[in-house]
Amino acid sequence: MKKLFVFMSFAMIAMSGAVMGQQQHITLEDIWTKRTFAPRGIGGIRSMADGEHYCSLSRTGIAQYSYKTGAKTADLCLFNAPQRKHKAKPLPVFTGYAFSADEQKILLSGEFEPIYRRSGVSSYWIYDRPSDSFVCLTINGKQRLTTLSPDGTKAAFVRDNNLYWIDLSTLEEHAITTDGKVNHIINGTTDWVYEEEFAITQGFQWSPDSKQIAYMRFDESQVKEYNMQMWGELYPDDYRYKYPKAGESNSQVEIRIFKLESNSTQYVAMGGKTNAVASGSEWEYIPRFQWANDNTLAVMRMNRLQNHMQVLTISSKKTGSEPDAIIYDEQDNAYVEVPDTWQFLTIGNGKNATQQMLITSERDGYRHIYLYDMQGRLVKQITSGSWEVASVCAVDTKGQRLYYTSHESGAINTDLYMIDFSGKHKTCLNHRNNAPFINRYPANNTITLGTYNAHFSQGCKYYICTFSDANTPPIYTLHTSTGKLVKVLEDNSALRNTMNNYGVGNKRFGTLTTRQGTELNYYTIVPPDFDSTKQHPLFFYVYGGPGNQQVTNSYGYSDYYWFHLLAEQGYVVACFDGRGTGGRGANFKKQTYRDLGHMECDDAIEAALWFGKQPWIDRDRIGIFGWSFGGYLSSLSILKGNDVFKSAIAVAPVITWRYYDNIYTERFLALPQTNAEGYDNNSPLNYASQLKGNYLLVHGTGDDNVHFQNAAMMADALEKAGKQFEMRIYPNKNHSIYDNTGNTRLNLYQMMTDFILRKL
Repeated sequence: MKKLFVFMSFAMIAMSGAVMGQQQHITLEDIWTKRTFAPRGIGGIRSMADGEHYCSLSRTGIAQYSYKTGAKTADLCLFNAPQRKHKAKPLPVFTGYAFSADEQKILLSGEFEPIYRRSGVSSYWIYDRPSDSFVCLTINGKQRLTTLSPDGTKAAFVRDNNLYWIDLSTLEEHAITTDGKVNHIINGTTDWVYEEEFAITQGFQWSPDSKQIAYMRFDESQVKEYNMQMWGELYPDDYRYKYPKAGESNSQVEIRIFKLESNSTQYVAMGGKTNAVASGSEWEYIPRFQWANDNTLAVMRMNRLQNHMQVLTISSKKTGSEPDAIIYDEQDNAYVEVPDTWQFLTIGNGKNATQQMLITSERDGYRHIYLYDMQGRLVKQITSGSWEVASVCAVDTKGQRLYYTSHESGAINTDLYMIDFSGKHKTCLNHRNNAPFINRYPANNTITLGTYNAHFSQGCKYYICTFSDANTPPIYTLHTSTGKLVKVLEDNSALRNTMNNYGVGNKRFGTLTTRQGTELNYYTIVPPDFDSTKQHPLFFYVYGGPGNQQVTNSYGYSDYYWFHLLAEQGYVVACFDGRGTGGRGANFKKQTYRDLGHMECDDAIEAALWFGKQPWIDRDRIGIFGWSFGGYLSSLSILKGNDVFKSAIAVAPVITWRYYDNIYTERFLALPQTNAEGYDNNSPLNYASQLKGNYLLVHGTGDDNVHFQNAAMMADALEKAGKQFEMRIYPNKNHSIYDNTGNTRLNLYQMMTDFILRKL
């Protein structure tokens, strides 16, 4: 009977709604292979130097548009122009580009081959606009991170763990380093854990005058290797790479400055001992660096525990390696976040010009924007209040103002603001009265809430805004700096019509209060024919990791439609942000410090109990699903909350934090040598015997982030405890469990949907 029910359910899901006037039903193929719900966008937006034009990238070329009108004014580069069709070697599909300073050359990249989440190798070409010609830079093999010098005469890149520069007039390559070696020495880019947790792969920077290159050198010889078998051949390949787990040794990282004119290298002393595990107090990490001016390098350093961060300046003019000054110092009882923004500004002109550093910090309890001088003195805290800055979009030094996004209207929204450097005068630039669909702003009207982001022109005279809300796909609009609408560039009206045809768009927000008195944000998606007098099964989606937010008034992409598919089958889908999540200040986020999983699991159980008290929820049919940290939380919740949750799905879960990388884990749990309880007390491994409900465990064997080792040990613990569960393994698939065809994701979501229909 159950099998017949599952077959009939899938038959209902697959119905296409061919009858005129009948609401169409979402299929998994719609989501993952047909791209029925894929929004249109504007790719590769770049401002031109004049501040009056911008460019965008498509498969056919790079087009120029007017900020003043939004109209196309020129094709700057056509990839398949008729005069080039006779070329023997066709051009690749270009997916990235960058201009030289004079905009006469365009660096193009394509044929990307991923290495890890953010890194990979590509083919690079130079397009010369005056001669309308292309030159390939990768004749000796694909490169990484190829970057033009500011003067446009040179480029630098990484190949085989070594850093090079190339003269664009002769295409002659010059090796800056020669000691690069896989799993040993890395020059000019970063190791796995820096890429994953500090989100940095560009390990070199040109000086503004194009005469020097500062670069990172990683010695990862003392980092332990992790090996993954890659299946497919008669004898599987054994892939090995350096992965520092919690409490284990890191790469030793150095900053060096290469001087092109003298062909010499300056070594930069960062102070303190590196690669130290015992106390975590020594300087260990260099999460950021950049040139402040032609001869001053600014370097950010952090200790192993990540509760102390400094910014140092180093002069490249002197022969010594010692820092000149400490211009910023921040400490915290828990941890210091790597700033979302830190940049150097020149304020004023001529002799009156001064340099200052703009930086974001949580030092007053919420993420805000600060200005410091080059002696480390606070000039001004520009923003303040019991709300968080989300990002700094642009800085207008001439107009003495900046543009930022924030959560001023509530944690679930992201608003767009303009503020002057004094912090006294600010303007909300949110759309007014659905401004994307009208040509002017009516007076004295209300703003539209949702999620905003903005790309500004050089000089900040114009910006392109991207807006979405929970049930509205992205809308791209062009504005003047004061917010006046110039043109709607893309409103995704076709997708909105498709959403209407499928009956999609009933995501709603609310708050619940736990028995401990904590107010939590949540959203729900209910069945199209929702009847509040009838009981429905509840399906929770969770993530819950530190600083993360899932309950946001923004467009939800693929899972948004899967949740609507489940709602069509009678499920209420809900998501909540518990303690430790973002958007609500440092205290709310950092209260889980040294005790990951405890409060998060308590809140998951509390949320389920709260929903279970609602007359429209069947409290005996509550399920929970999560991926990565969410998989950890869903696993822990069905074990510790075994009388609350009937079913759980865990995809690529962390099962013990002892298995995860040290930068992420030690930031939130400190060292395992000093906080063993924090690592072990909330590991699902220790609660395997408490499983009562239905548990589905999913993992890819090629997951370089959360290793398959986690799933293997969870399966082992459940088996030893005599517990039955379901498990799906995806050979060679990484943390995303995805391939370019969409078939792997389709398979995954077919399997999870089947599990839900059978077990919840």
